[in-house]
Amino acid sequence: MKLYYASQTRETQEKLGNFGDELNPWLWPKLLPGILDEDERVAFIGIGTLINQRLKRRLPNTNLRIIFSSGVGYGNYLKQLDETYRVCCVRGPLSADWLGISSDLGIIDGGVLVNRLFRPERQIKYRYSYMPHYNLAGEGWERVCESLNYGYINPTWPVEKVMESICQTEVVLAEAMHGAIVADAFRVPWIPVTSHSTILSFKWHDWCASVNLEYQPASIPRLHHPNPIKDILTPVRSVRDFYRQKVAAAQLALIAKDARPLLSDSKLLESLTVRLEEKLEDFKNDWKKGYFS
Repeated sequence: MKLYYASQTRETQEKLGNFGDELNPWLWPKLLPGILDEDERVAFIGIGTLINQRLKRRLPNTNLRIIFSSGVGYGNYLKQLDETYRVCCVRGPLSADWLGISSDLGIIDGGVLVNRLFRPERQIKYRYSYMPHYNLAGEGWERVCESLNYGYINPTWPVEKVMESICQTEVVLAEAMHGAIVADAFRVPWIPVTSHSTILSFKWHDWCASVNLEYQPASIPRLHHPNPIKDILTPVRSVRDFYRQKVAAAQLALIAKDARPLLSDSKLLESLTVRLEEKLEDFKNDWKKGYFS
């Protein structure tokens, strides 16, 4: 059974680690020892917004697709799943409703399971840290955070470094959804922000609905990613970027000051995590019985 996740589909020369995607090879081999291998006939589809029409095209040699805590979104959304899919659970109630499956299967994003495997020390280094979406991260935001004495959490860092950085922060300003999911799992308050219309709100609403929270992100400017070589040749652009960063810093500081940090109810989160673990045990038992052969 082969583990499938989004960053596997990017060209090698363009591939950047993305925290949400890279949670998959960090998490599932620990939770599913002896099950995952390179046999593509059966695919385990875990963390990510992966349920769409691209799945069959990207898994041409797969006869059965196991959906475990994934979400609907991107590309053309699937409205129906045929016999080549088996749904153990999905990210939230919106994904379950879209697929026309039982609401009981809309549990929570699998990223919450990190709190069963990793316990970084809660040694606070920053009052606030900012974690952008990986497509929108860059040196500009790092400079903004430095100017505010905020932590900067790069979503392309190794998984454990990101988790440690989250836990060294009192409040995470999160554009990356899995930054918020993992912060919530570790009981670190978070504030949703967005800098561009390409951020898929459906996936946020889906997860937030699973933990009884509302997704109402604060808006921040999108920043240009500085190119040291080109910017030497275009000083006007460099000055413009400097002022954009000043504006972005002021906006981020205002959000940190005025926005109410969010955190799901501890009892609810624990009950959802236990339900996810029960689904995982059901899946492992079915695998032992040879149901996926």
